[in-house]
Amino acid sequence: MTMNYDTDVLVIGWGLAGLVAASEALAAGVSVTLIDQESRSNLGGQAWWSFGGLFFVDSPEQRRMGIRDSVALARQDWEATAGFDRDEDAWPRRWAEAYLDFAAGEKRAWLRSKGVSFFPVVGWAERGGYTAMGPGNSVPRFHITWGTGPGVVSPFQRTVETAEENGRLTILPRHRVTELTSADGSVTGATGVVLAPADDARGIATSREPVGDFSIRAQSTIVSTGGIGGNHDLVRKQWPPRLGAPPESMLTGVPAYVDGSMQSVSEAAGARLINGDRMWHYVEGIKNWSPVWPSHGIRILPGPSSIWLDATGKRLPVPLFPGFDTLGTLEYLRRTGHDHSWFVLSQRIVEKEFTLSGSEQNPDLTGKDIPLLLRSRLGPGAAGPVQSFLDHGEDFVVRHNLDALIAGMRALPGGEALDANRVRAEVEARDRELTNEFTKDAQIAMLRSARAYRGDKLVRTASPHRILDPAAGPLIAVKLHVITRKSLGGIETDLSSRALGNNGAAIPGLYAAGEASGFGGGGIHGYRALEGTFLGGCLFSGRAAGRAAAAAV
Repeated sequence: MTMNYDTDVLVIGWGLAGLVAASEALAAGVSVTLIDQESRSNLGGQAWWSFGGLFFVDSPEQRRMGIRDSVALARQDWEATAGFDRDEDAWPRRWAEAYLDFAAGEKRAWLRSKGVSFFPVVGWAERGGYTAMGPGNSVPRFHITWGTGPGVVSPFQRTVETAEENGRLTILPRHRVTELTSADGSVTGATGVVLAPADDARGIATSREPVGDFSIRAQSTIVSTGGIGGNHDLVRKQWPPRLGAPPESMLTGVPAYVDGSMQSVSEAAGARLINGDRMWHYVEGIKNWSPVWPSHGIRILPGPSSIWLDATGKRLPVPLFPGFDTLGTLEYLRRTGHDHSWFVLSQRIVEKEFTLSGSEQNPDLTGKDIPLLLRSRLGPGAAGPVQSFLDHGEDFVVRHNLDALIAGMRALPGGEALDANRVRAEVEARDRELTNEFTKDAQIAMLRSARAYRGDKLVRTASPHRILDPAAGPLIAVKLHVITRKSLGGIETDLSSRALGNNGAAIPGLYAAGEASGFGGGGIHGYRALEGTFLGGCLFSGRAAGRAAAAAV
């Protein structure tokens, strides 16, 4: 039996971009149907699991921290980081320009009007370490949402659920689209299969058993189904040669439903997919000691002090320090012939600098718990979630001397590649540089520079010290893996989020938003991201899609 529905606007995918698009369409007075292949517990998608970082330019939070930012400086950083160099980058460039204006303009006030607020200390992600015209953020721009990912999702989720109660919006979980329907060159809705009911907790991989069919007729259809990070086969298929060979072993930083299934469906309806070889995966992944989905990995958000070694024990070159250049580090490590690398650090560093990405790994920020925040961020000892990994994580080695630490590293799978003498030489050589206030070690110079920023000194960067100083111990080593996360390419769109065909013309009735559209235009970030721009891209493109789709009804 086929279930039939009729709506003004159909939104496929209920992550952040989909919720924003639905909210904007509702504000325009049209009827909306919101569908997803997952169960209702997953409303909010990958954004719910996120740390909630948002990119702003010249914000009040920046100014209070003594940061002088401007659109001109942000544009310089974005262009240098994105590295746009293709004909296909025409629309992504326009999206980047528009997004920078949004990030420096109404974005913050728009979110504040919805009750979203921000942690006062601005983070400094993707620091670059090259010249002024190289990739990276010249100043801190990473604003953590008070409430993390759920705090970003909640106002749009409330809007959608209120509209559902009032009969203006229909939510259909477990509806998997297999085809976008068309008539006379226009997309007219979607058909697909209804999957078997699932009441699993958020993020748990669910059955794909079909139990029925559906058809939805819509005047406007928005694809907002995310990227490909949960589909390792597709990640490897699209892996670019410039990044070396794809890893044989990877962790997964997103739930299994982030499978890229709507890419081929959208392409079959005439949408043009661009920049599929641009992707954003991290190299600081650790195996979750309490996994939710298969191969569940957590990313360490490291401060800048840890010594970073490749699988053989060789220190990574300048400026591939923790938190400086994600893509450059991925490219370098992929050419070493190994799928893992190492952090070597002290207890003093882990207490000050280790933060784990994800809403569930930051209960103080997610729960808006100020006493817990003061204890975990400013008090003695590692934060609770970090300590749990120190106690239970299989990638962590904790020892009281360097020989024992190296032996523990070599005992882990792949540890036989480690050259003990090289590790010892790298650590001891680095420590000798701490004897004076002067140094030729660029990482130590950057540490001292980082502490000139009040935010880093307060919560993010340990006072420079010898790793082997017994007073700073014990010693810690962390085995790091590649962890999948974001697709930087997707459905090409114009500034109204209208999906474009191979001839460059908009496909009537079809729109795309969020990661499915490369966060806007089919690749707003180019090759690299400045961070805090993924949720922001979902907000910006979802807003554009919802407004334009409603206006076309």
